[in-house]
Amino acid sequence: MLRLTDVTKTFNRGTVNEKPALTGVSLTLDDGDFVTVIGGNGAGKSTLLNMIAGVYPLDGGTVELDGVDVSLLSEHRRARYLGRVFQDPMRGTAADMQIEENLALAKRRGRPRGLAWGITREEREDYARRLASLDLGLEDRLSSKVGLLSGGQRQAVTLLMATIQKPRLLLLDEHTAALDPKTAAKVLSLTRRVVDEDRLTTLMVTHNMNDAIRLGNRLIMMHEGSVIYDVAGAEKAALTVADLLQKFEEVSGGELANDRMLLS
Repeated sequence: MLRLTDVTKTFNRGTVNEKPALTGVSLTLDDGDFVTVIGGNGAGKSTLLNMIAGVYPLDGGTVELDGVDVSLLSEHRRARYLGRVFQDPMRGTAADMQIEENLALAKRRGRPRGLAWGITREEREDYARRLASLDLGLEDRLSSKVGLLSGGQRQAVTLLMATIQKPRLLLLDEHTAALDPKTAAKVLSLTRRVVDEDRLTTLMVTHNMNDAIRLGNRLIMMHEGSVIYDVAGAEKAALTVADLLQKFEEVSGGELANDRMLLS
């Protein structure tokens, strides 16, 4: 479903602020894989997702989605393959629009627009049913402005918007990091359910090592723009946080210096 081949990216090339972000990353995700990504600050985790989404042009290498080479496609042209949830709950929704209007926009992404009535009764019933599955009481607030929702509610709506068309690949960029622990646990539970029910191929960046171990069928660790550890199946299921810290020290040659990860 996803194939990265020798992907490289350097920011501010040729200046005193030159920063290699990705250094020849090659990675393959099979259909239905749920891969968690961990690593310290500046490891290249978010840059990896941005390169897949087409936010920045590649310096080198190729990106293939579902067998299609999208390396030269712009961000909006790749959007037909992708669903994405960001760390900031404000980024995934239009605050001044109603919940049902946000969902309708997501439903129509990549499709031709016409002059038909905006939201049909059947659509509205479908949105209410989907919102009811979130168990947040939003099914009775279809006409409420999204800006009035809490951060957790907005992130849940964003997750629903990102998956309403069953994307080829779902990208989750620390999508619970800005939430309190209780709300984060709720959104993660919803994430697991949505991914499992629709069997979505998913790449989830997280700073929480426990979540990285507990969720998904595969885990990769990044350091200084490279994938330094890739584990799946029974070996992943048997991992502990201590194992991950030891593996990081073995491969990187130093201790992990990331307070957010160590305190999670």
